[in-house]
Amino acid sequence: MKPVKRILFKNVRIFDGSGSDLFPGEVLVEGDRITKVSKRPEGLFSKKDPKISEDGAEVIDGGGAVLMPGMVEAHGHLSWPSSTERFVPEFVLPIEEMMIVTAQNARILLDSGFTSVYSAGALSDRIEVVIRDNINKGYLPGPRLRACTLERSPEEDESKPGSVNHGRGPEAIRSFVKKCKAMGVDQVKLVISGEDALNPGSSHHLMCTEEEAMAAGETARECGIPLSAHTQGNDAVKLGLRAGVRVMYHCTYADEEAIDMLVAQKDRIFMAPAIGVIVATLEATPPPHIDMSSMKEMAKPVIERAKKMIPELKRRGVRVLIGGDYGFPFNPNGTNARDLQHFVDLFGYTEKEVLHAATKLGGELMELEVGEIRPGYLADILLVDGDVTKDVRILQKKDNLLAIMKGGQFHKNKLSGRIAGAPVPSREEHA
Repeated sequence: MKPVKRILFKNVRIFDGSGSDLFPGEVLVEGDRITKVSKRPEGLFSKKDPKISEDGAEVIDGGGAVLMPGMVEAHGHLSWPSSTERFVPEFVLPIEEMMIVTAQNARILLDSGFTSVYSAGALSDRIEVVIRDNINKGYLPGPRLRACTLERSPEEDESKPGSVNHGRGPEAIRSFVKKCKAMGVDQVKLVISGEDALNPGSSHHLMCTEEEAMAAGETARECGIPLSAHTQGNDAVKLGLRAGVRVMYHCTYADEEAIDMLVAQKDRIFMAPAIGVIVATLEATPPPHIDMSSMKEMAKPVIERAKKMIPELKRRGVRVLIGGDYGFPFNPNGTNARDLQHFVDLFGYTEKEVLHAATKLGGELMELEVGEIRPGYLADILLVDGDVTKDVRILQKKDNLLAIMKGGQFHKNKLSGRIAGAPVPSREEHA
């Protein structure tokens, strides 16, 4: 039997995902799991504290860098084409190009420190399923992916690029959920409300009936597949919760009753405001032939409402997650780490609180043993040059990520390791 590979991170300061202060220590990875975490209260280089054995391990000396869990993008759109490496003015591409862009975006998010992604919708039925499976088999670099399919809106206009008419009525939506399950999709996203940025005033319109939403929820439970939903309007938020939606996106116009409903289900649901796209809309400087004036006007009240709602939801224990509709030309994939600073600037989060949301809470969303530095968890790890608990903007620069590990394998490693206990090569072997 092939021996399990051992990798020891030493001389690191650890953010374990819990939201607690950094602590000096060491972390041992064996195979794809974290197996030991050693705190060294006397300091990184103290000889008094117990150390993890280096025997046979590849030793990575962090030199005081911060070791933390990989981040979780809770509102991913890998098939949305624009990224930090590729500007794509069109939103929907031919399937051949879309597949390449989606694979590229998966790698870009992993490059950016996101070792897990929970999809909030794709532009083709099976594209994320195929990408996910190829990542899992090791054929493509990318994060752990909870794959989604086309966002389900029964009022889609088939004449619009990328739109599909899924049909109306409870039976049509039951068929859609069952089809998603059969395709191997991990979760289904519903579009319960409209979107002001695309159609002014539509955020308050319900895109499905009570009967359709309830049919989706019932079928999802029968199939064992969770639901997420685009819910801007107040009525949409309440309908989504009644239907059993697990991940509530936006919730912009939730009133006190809707907020109370979110809080009442806080142990079951997650909420992600997707503030990144709103900030990017206001910051955008499009060329003269692109008119974003209406979008910018619609974005202003969204920011103001979120600044009041999100701190209240956090205070009352709702699990609020980062993730901001990245993939537009003015909000490209690869800039996802900006969300952390938005939570600090707009919602009053401390750096440790938003890091907790981006790691531990994200791991709970993924329903995987990720998001924490603790024994038994998957070794999805970042080694960062700088104290992220004092400045999360450090995570926006990929050069600050000294190492990116997923499942015990390095995707990136700027620090050279050595094998403890290995014989020193002779000069002839060096030659």
